[in-house]
Amino acid sequence: MYKVDLNADLGESYGNYTIGDDSAIIPLISSANVACGFHAGDPLVMMDTLLKIKESGSTGLGAHPSYPDRQGFGRRYMDMSKDEVRAFLLYQLAAIDGLAKTVGLTLNHVKPHGALYNQTFKDIELAETIAQTVKEFNPNLKLVGLANNHLVKAGEAIGLNIVHEVFADRAYESDGTLVDRRKEGAMITDTKHAVERVIRMVKEGKVTSIDGKDISIQADSICVHGDGEKALIFVREIIKGLKEDNIMINTF
Repeated sequence: MYKVDLNADLGESYGNYTIGDDSAIIPLISSANVACGFHAGDPLVMMDTLLKIKESGSTGLGAHPSYPDRQGFGRRYMDMSKDEVRAFLLYQLAAIDGLAKTVGLTLNHVKPHGALYNQTFKDIELAETIAQTVKEFNPNLKLVGLANNHLVKAGEAIGLNIVHEVFADRAYESDGTLVDRRKEGAMITDTKHAVERVIRMVKEGKVTSIDGKDISIQADSICVHGDGEKALIFVREIIKGLKEDNIMINTF
């Protein structure tokens, strides 16, 4: 039987502003990536999200650190030194880990957010800095990165447990990277198409790029963006499709 993890980026509300439907999504997924306050979230939102994860009883907890860019939702690229990247990552990991311990949860993985994640597609040194910082903080944490790309390779090279991630709601370039959100066709909005792509990625290890080429891909975990307009619908339809194809959803 095939097995795959289903994750979502959550805890992205802030103050009086609500983003996503975390209460409905958390019980359905197997892993949650929780914003650590730099692109979204605040201490109260983080704590509330952690309590929802604990209540679910089966959802793995992950840190979702980002560039310090709340106004841009962490999706703007920033030029930072290795020391700066290391420091702001450690700050965010310590915050989510500390709050998690107070409610009896253990951090399972780290998945960078937005531009910090996407920049590793081209920047090998950044990928290595992130991997080294995660290992420094806790060598038992799993590192989640784009399938077959620099971040997972950097983590594997230093002995971290790595997770190859694929995306249900994003289009791919022919080199296996994600299509820039600013380009037409970058986001997958048709749920049926998204489910078909996910099943093929899991069972065949293939996905069709935006220019029609078949590329190889490793699907350890499927991501659905929690802030997406159709996030809850996507999650429900993906779960339905996976079950129909006898694919087990399992926390990595």
